Amino acid sequence: MPKPARLTHADADGRLRMVDVGAKAVTVREAVASGHVALAAATRRAVRSGRLKKGDPLQAARLAGVMAAKRTSDLIPLCHPLVLTGIDVELSHTPRGIGIRAAVRTTGQTGVEMEALTAVSVAALTVYDMLKAIDKAMVIEDVRLEEKRGGRSGHYRRPARPARSRAR
Repeated sequence: MPKPARLTHADADGRLRMVDVGAKAVTVREAVASGHVALAAATRRAVRSGRLKKGDPLQAARLAGVMAAKRTSDLIPLCHPLVLTGIDVELSHTPRGIGIRAAVRTTGQTGVEMEALTAVSVAALTVYDMLKAIDKAMVIEDVRLEEKRGGRSGHYRRPARPARSRAR
């Protein structure tokens, strides 16, 4: 049976600390995360019409996601501040709402999973903010890491899973 992974953010006495990544190899690292905002049918139609008083929620959310990825270490206490070499945040219409995908890249000594997850989370919150006047029942769901590359742990890809059939 394989030995369970050791959590590295705690020292021998259980005190939280920032991990020292100084001895780790500098490699190209990328992480992709995704999420979804479920919307009522009337809200989906309003977004597609392009006539919302606040403007285009998808463009606002895309920019918010980019900004959030760059500020992840300000939000998550033990994340390292990173120089990001690329951030792509995409929002798209789905049959149930708005899908969000973020890809974040760096060349460094630690990964960018948290930056990708933060980008998706803040983009989803921005969609909510832009649309809350017409749909307070929106649901932010399925925020998850899809893939990561680089570093000692190598490549990870989330296993495929069946599509959701739940209608809203």
